[in-house]
Amino acid sequence: MERIEVTTVVYLPPEEVYEFLLDFPRYARYSKYLKDVGQDGDGGPGTRYDLHFAWWKLTYTARSEVTGVEPPNVIDWKIIKDIDATGQWHVESVPEQAPDEDTPASEVTFLVTYDPESAHAGNIDIPRFVSLAWVIEKVKPKVKKEAQRIVERIVADLEGQRRSVDLEITTAVD
Repeated sequence: MERIEVTTVVYLPPEEVYEFLLDFPRYARYSKYLKDVGQDGDGGPGTRYDLHFAWWKLTYTARSEVTGVEPPNVIDWKIIKDIDATGQWHVESVPEQAPDEDTPASEVTFLVTYDPESAHAGNIDIPRFVSLAWVIEKVKPKVKKEAQRIVERIVADLEGQRRSVDLEITTAVD
């Protein structure tokens, strides 16, 4: 299993950040490769999303499902089609990281754990003469960069203005 974790601080209380993160279809506005998100449910456990991605000559629809929520701190999810992957949004109050005593601060962490070996060429429409291994190697650095882009854009939208965002990005193979 491989893991990507992106953490940053947002200058809002956890409740506001959590409600923002529950509105998953809006994520397509922040991503270069996520073109559209379809939703079936209210955002709580059991809600399913179709995530329509496009990159290079590839298009792919991932299907995810919310598996648990703990307002205002945790949203758990899993991919339910084609690849073994789970994830979580975690939001925690961190007043000590606020720029001043009148500003709330929340640490927001996006975590994805996935098995790259669980993706099979038959599940993804790959152009002729292109190997799945090649696609996976090309996509890995894009996933990390895309995670950074999404978090930066979400922070700007949440706070109402752009600012320099410190991101802690870690990857690991378990």
